[in-house]
Amino acid sequence: MDPGPRSAPGDAVGFPAPGGGPAGQTGPARAADPADQGVRGVSAPGCALHRRLHLPLDAADLVAVGAVRHRLRGALEQWGVPELADTAELLTSEVVTNALVHTTHGAVFDAVLTADLRLRIEVQDGTPRLPGRRREPAAEFATSGRGLFLVEALADDWGVQLRGDGKVTWFELAYS
Repeated sequence: MDPGPRSAPGDAVGFPAPGGGPAGQTGPARAADPADQGVRGVSAPGCALHRRLHLPLDAADLVAVGAVRHRLRGALEQWGVPELADTAELLTSEVVTNALVHTTHGAVFDAVLTADLRLRIEVQDGTPRLPGRRREPAAEFATSGRGLFLVEALADDWGVQLRGDGKVTWFELAYS
């Protein structure tokens, strides 16, 4: 697993966007469409989408983290890739919690199973401030501070992309 270019520990995390774009690449934000909530098949011109789960999240609603995990596991089972569920749930918990704890806005969760054998998770929030990584993993008994280390260790690829008035934190897991 080649983690690709990374910032030095302690730096803000700003990684290349998918497709080789520069860190902090901007692009149009997707609007949360209430009719588009839940699991569905999607096809779009020029896009290798296969399946999608889209969930808007309210600000500071940490109960939503468990609900997102539950919906994600169900979607992955429905899509025929339950082997991704444990890792996807763990990393989703980290990025959703970060978005809800470290911003004052809600967030939008998207899981996309692509035709090119990748699960891509994106969490978009309304704060353009890039997440920072601690220089060292948190102390042994700390209750926080390990999220981005876990994402970096377990995801096949990941990063942060500025988008609209906020950012998207994303990770990908390969499947076969």
